[in-house]
Amino acid sequence: MGKRVRHVMGISGGKDSAALAIYMKMNYPDLDIEYYTTDTGKELDETYQLIENLEIYLGKKIHLLEAANESHENPFDHFYEIFGGYLPSSQSRWCTNKLKLEPFEQYVGDDLVISYVGIRGDENREGYISTKSNIQSIFPFRQNIWSVDVMKQVFDNANMDLVERLYQEHQDGLSLDRILEAVRRPLSAYFLLDNKVQLLLDLDTALFNKVIYGFLKMTDRPMASEDYFPLLDNTDILIKEDIFNLLRESGVGVPAYYEPIEFEVDGKKGTYARSRSGCFFCFFQQKIEWVWLLEQHPDRFAKAIEYEKEGYTWMDERLEDLAQPERVAQIKRDYIKRQERAAKAKDANSDLLMDILTDEGDGCVACFV
Repeated sequence: MGKRVRHVMGISGGKDSAALAIYMKMNYPDLDIEYYTTDTGKELDETYQLIENLEIYLGKKIHLLEAANESHENPFDHFYEIFGGYLPSSQSRWCTNKLKLEPFEQYVGDDLVISYVGIRGDENREGYISTKSNIQSIFPFRQNIWSVDVMKQVFDNANMDLVERLYQEHQDGLSLDRILEAVRRPLSAYFLLDNKVQLLLDLDTALFNKVIYGFLKMTDRPMASEDYFPLLDNTDILIKEDIFNLLRESGVGVPAYYEPIEFEVDGKKGTYARSRSGCFFCFFQQKIEWVWLLEQHPDRFAKAIEYEKEGYTWMDERLEDLAQPERVAQIKRDYIKRQERAAKAKDANSDLLMDILTDEGDGCVACFV
């Protein structure tokens, strides 16, 4: 029996992390998962409602983590003052480090931790990977549940013989010819890690998982202390549509800021909504989302303007300029054109329209999963 491992999951207030909590309770009810949320003090009310709904569904308390919890200011404003009015940006994400990552790493301390992250199967991005060796990330919605740092370690060319032996030990009578051909092919400029991983996953996902688990049992990663891991046989791949279905069918519900709202400009109609959770003034928002905030939550938009009075801006134009009627109209016109182009490109079986209209971009994984 290895050292006890804590299983944890962060609830951001976004659709994906909420759906993951529902999915794990439905499919792996025996896993004792700790749920937490990191509060910046700048979320929309719908975020707090979602967390409350999830607590009822899960029958568990979602632990509230707050940075600078002894300060008289809320977490964001505390560090905003410390940074002298310097606003966070994609180049300087102090909000991520101070408000999200540091409270999380203090929460888990030096314990062995498996952290479940809601990156979907239709997303081409990697989730948050801690630099601390005691924290290991797992991605249940993807075909590949393992993190990129694990893949780099396992499929290093120096480990080729070991990986081949593990496949032979776990093959259970299956023919391994095609699999071992892929295993023996070294990584190179013509055969990248992603190519090798995807090929092996497509040949046999469950066997792939058993091999990775067997490899990790020989390391000092948290998974080495798990005598059993129930997700090894999981071959589910969940995409955006599945996420919304889980939220609706569970009764937890979809946060209202994801629901499209109709607008009109120059006699043409379009719809807008938020594409992500997180702070209401998140610098990763699209221009149309700032317009949504202006029109749906004018008090929050006004507060976001106040933060720009120190001379820094949230993006490449000031909010006072964006809020001018003609600028708002132009942003809406441009967005409707995007919607029209997407609608023309969409065929009967394509998700292109949804991808373009609710593009989440890269964003900040620590906030938006």
